[in-house]
Amino acid sequence: MPNTCPAFTADGLTAVVARTDRPLLLTNATVHTFDPLIGTMHGADVLVGGGRIVGVGPGLVTAAEDDGAVVVDASDTAVLPARLDVNAAVGTAPRGTGSGTLTPGCDADIAVVPSRHAPDLAAAVHAAFVRDDLLLAVFENGRPTYWAGDHVGGVPTTPLRPEQLAVDPHRVGVWVDTEDFLHQELRADGRYDETRGGRPHAFQGRYWVDGDRIDYLDDLGFWAFGHFDGDTLHHAGYTMHRGASR
Repeated sequence: MPNTCPAFTADGLTAVVARTDRPLLLTNATVHTFDPLIGTMHGADVLVGGGRIVGVGPGLVTAAEDDGAVVVDASDTAVLPARLDVNAAVGTAPRGTGSGTLTPGCDADIAVVPSRHAPDLAAAVHAAFVRDDLLLAVFENGRPTYWAGDHVGGVPTTPLRPEQLAVDPHRVGVWVDTEDFLHQELRADGRYDETRGGRPHAFQGRYWVDGDRIDYLDDLGFWAFGHFDGDTLHHAGYTMHRGASR
């Protein structure tokens, strides 16, 4: 049995990050592969290399020293895909490609949760995707992005807070689509008002700007989004530029 890194501690993260050029092995976990052929395995290992799942199943740890792998003791944890793809799970997507399963060949997007909160597959999914406070680690393309309660590298995204104003003063005004059908007014108070085909107040609601993204919450209750590209606003199939209100 090779030496293992401390499981999901600061020292463990240091060891993993310091040796990203070497394969990574999570050992002795309950592994929910979401692969219809492989299924769930107990006391299993997940071997990661080059950003992909290289191998999955019991016994891989015996070759860890040969491979020069960084070994993380994942005992008492459940390991599952960090992204879910029903097409992959039911076998209607090419096997071993993309993400959504832990099939060898897939992208190494992995979530790790404590097994005491994940006695079965459904509970593991709930722990990973609903109870983010239970996450022990998250990997994207084999690299840790979240570890023991902290984000790793980069800047964590700021969640949209509906109670807060998020207006870009430079983008306040009326935006008109290329066919002169849609006129969308973005107001300084964080509300929008659309005129469609000359029909005023066709849709109204609140909006929030985050960088080049704009989120809309209509007064009818639905959400939508748009994307700014310089002086152009793309929204729901419309291409809009600055214009004058009708």
